[in-house]
Amino acid sequence: NLAEEGVCIPLMPLVVRQGQSAAATLRIQDDALRELLTRAPYPSRAVEQNLADIRGQVAANQCGVRLLSELVSRRGLAHVRAYMGHIQRAAETKMRRAIARLPDGRHDFTDHLDDGTPLVVSVTVAGEEATLDFTGTGPVRPGNLNATPAIVASAVLYCFRCLIDEEIPLNAGVLVPLRIILPECLLNPPLREDRLQCAAVAGGNVETSQRIVDCIFGALGVVAASQGTMNNFTFGNERFGYYETIAGGAGAGPSFDGCDAVHTHMTNTRLTDPEVLEHRYPVRLRRFAIRRGSGGNGCHHGGDGVVREFEFLEALDIALVTQRREYAPYGAAGGQPGRPGCNTLIRRDGTRESLGPVAQIHADAGDALVIETPGGGGFGTPPV
Repeated sequence: NLAEEGVCIPLMPLVVRQGQSAAATLRIQDDALRELLTRAPYPSRAVEQNLADIRGQVAANQCGVRLLSELVSRRGLAHVRAYMGHIQRAAETKMRRAIARLPDGRHDFTDHLDDGTPLVVSVTVAGEEATLDFTGTGPVRPGNLNATPAIVASAVLYCFRCLIDEEIPLNAGVLVPLRIILPECLLNPPLREDRLQCAAVAGGNVETSQRIVDCIFGALGVVAASQGTMNNFTFGNERFGYYETIAGGAGAGPSFDGCDAVHTHMTNTRLTDPEVLEHRYPVRLRRFAIRRGSGGNGCHHGGDGVVREFEFLEALDIALVTQRREYAPYGAAGGQPGRPGCNTLIRRDGTRESLGPVAQIHADAGDALVIETPGGGGFGTPPV
């Protein structure tokens, strides 16, 4: 449930004003936040880092306030508001032109999470507008792969933004020609007052978001599936936690091969350098290589995934949240699917254990973990 995923912070004022005069100062409620972060059922292990992150966000917002105020002072409020409208209408216009290039009609696609839960989308294109209907998607799940309407909207915006082959001012105008129909399902779990009764969503942000993208691109037929997972890997103990996402193969398109060993679609992270990783944490990175032959064949070939192998130097708790271990990334227009991923634990005595897509285990010193990420799908019928 949602309460198990970390500290649930209720709606509260983060910054309070001290004094009523023009010289009043703003103060972040560090003490109240520290209390929440330390006394929750699942408290933070790095409270001061959390507070520093929040201070940084507040500082960035205050910088934005200052710069916007300066702009209004120079140009006038009416002028600034007018141009805010201009850039939104510009984004909307470019989005409408991109949608108009798609074939009119209804385009359906169904994909699955690795537990078999279906994700269904019907994209209906009518001139310069499109409706995306997720009716038929599976129910709220007992694990953490549920998503939220905000995640769905982000994935929709991303997919349709990709259809615009030029730089645009990215803003809410892109979504104006798009209508999203989202019934209660794993993409839209009910929000309840008691967080113990709310569905867990951590995996929805990193994994299910990728499947939403695959469904939309599958319906439109514009590109083969990329690896479709972020390969979330964490390890740690009572002293620390380490988290990374791992690259894979990109899907091929009508005029290009997929790239090898890259982060695709909804990911936005980079890996820690091996030297830094091994210096700071009790692990040894034994292998990090391209997983040759994992991309799907086609007129244009899907990109290959990677192999990443860790040896643990002390006892650690490990968690994996991955997908595309059972359902391979699809090919398009006659292209072949990419190879699914694989997670394998190798005990120090040589015993091998297949972990499946989602796992939480304890590893001893000398154990090793091999993560093989999926390849991208191919596009077009392979040449004879």
